[in-house]
Amino acid sequence: MQSLEDAAPGADPDVAALDGLTVVLVGIAWECAHAAPPEVSFPQTRLLLVLDRLGRVPSSQLAAAMGVNASSVTRLADRLEALGYVARGRSPGNRSVVTLEVTEAGQEIVRRMLDRRHAALGALLEKLPPGQRKAAATAARRLVHAAATIPALGPAPL
Repeated sequence: MQSLEDAAPGADPDVAALDGLTVVLVGIAWECAHAAPPEVSFPQTRLLLVLDRLGRVPSSQLAAAMGVNASSVTRLADRLEALGYVARGRSPGNRSVVTLEVTEAGQEIVRRMLDRRHAALGALLEKLPPGQRKAAATAARRLVHAAATIPALGPAPL
């Protein structure tokens, strides 16, 4: 694994530290996605996670929340629907609007992924003394709050 000392010469050490953390967190997210059945791809697990947080929504709203185009959501949802993890419906106010929601089977996958992610994050925090653990959590909250103020960075559910 690359250390913080391996950052490019002259790189901002704070940025290098966050870059190192990004590698760790993406690794955790990737590993936790393996709690899903093997036939569910990483992009499909992301759709399940985002949709579970949003609840039943129009597919266009899901696409916007994921930062992808509607056709991408349609393709991902087609496979998940065939597997029984997502259900399509119609908006009561406008029957031409297609809605999506996570089924009970899909919710079970989401629960397993989140349980695995929380366990991995908890194990990571356990490596820190209590004061550093508290400081890390406070810094994480502040970073998430700061990201929410930057539209291109705002926290996307994963």
